[in-house]
Amino acid sequence: MKKEFFFLSANEKTQIHGIWWIPDGKVRGVVQLVHGMVEHIGRYDEFANFLNQQGFAVIGHDHLGHGLSVCSEEDYGFFSDKLGQVALLKDIHRVTKKARARYPKVPLFVLGHSMGSFLLRRYLTIYGDEIDGAIVMGTGYEPLLAVRFGKVLTKILTVLRGGHTRSKLVNGLALGSYVAKFGNRRRPGSWLSKNEENVKAYKEDPHCHFMFTVSAYHDFFCVLEDLASGKNFDRIPRNLPVFLVSGMDDALGGFTKRVLHVYNEYREMGMEDVDVQFYKEGRHEILNEVDRELVYDDIRAWLERHLER
Repeated sequence: MKKEFFFLSANEKTQIHGIWWIPDGKVRGVVQLVHGMVEHIGRYDEFANFLNQQGFAVIGHDHLGHGLSVCSEEDYGFFSDKLGQVALLKDIHRVTKKARARYPKVPLFVLGHSMGSFLLRRYLTIYGDEIDGAIVMGTGYEPLLAVRFGKVLTKILTVLRGGHTRSKLVNGLALGSYVAKFGNRRRPGSWLSKNEENVKAYKEDPHCHFMFTVSAYHDFFCVLEDLASGKNFDRIPRNLPVFLVSGMDDALGGFTKRVLHVYNEYREMGMEDVDVQFYKEGRHEILNEVDRELVYDDIRAWLERHLER
């Protein structure tokens, strides 16, 4: 069963759109999905249905400025007038609380993809003791100096031109290097997936046609700065299971190097249960690749292993 819902964002003015996917039989666990940049939770329907077949209820929402969580056309790619990064994390937590309230006696796992993976990693430093495991998908690592440069640049543009301003320069600095790794500018979506049908569907999706505002980029750079500086890493439960999954050809993950940086970071801080899995020729959206069944099954197996914990 698929059911939509709405709740008030932590910015106290936006109605956030969410979806429940409920299996027919007994619910063995819950998986909360945290989607990526310039997409929406509806793109996870096939994966959610797969998890339903395994006995997992699935819940997720459209971030501020995404999908159906927008007040007007100009709000696509915009989070909040102030502290948007805080509102993003609190909205994720509100969904976590909804999941716990409905299914209080089963394990709750959170999966974050792309931008959602960075948000999830920051989320673990605040609310990590409220979940039973994390699946970090399509993540990477950005050096502190580079992140701070982006933060200063976007702050200046926000002050001079307004938070809703969209900058090709900032967008190019943030995403251009990933595009350049695959093909030419006539195929800008090729870095997402080797699955041409998936790239075509993404391009034709009306909720995936917008550019981030400078304000939203600034909010996201704040999250990246917290991660690069190790802010509150001491608050992550050391026994929390974490599963890092990525395509070997994911440019955002540095073709495995940036993902391994995150993996080693977790191991060095003393986390006891951290796994990493790469997929040959997989690009950024491994849940939508032609061989996505392999990814689905590995995630299922990891969830199964951690149900009893």
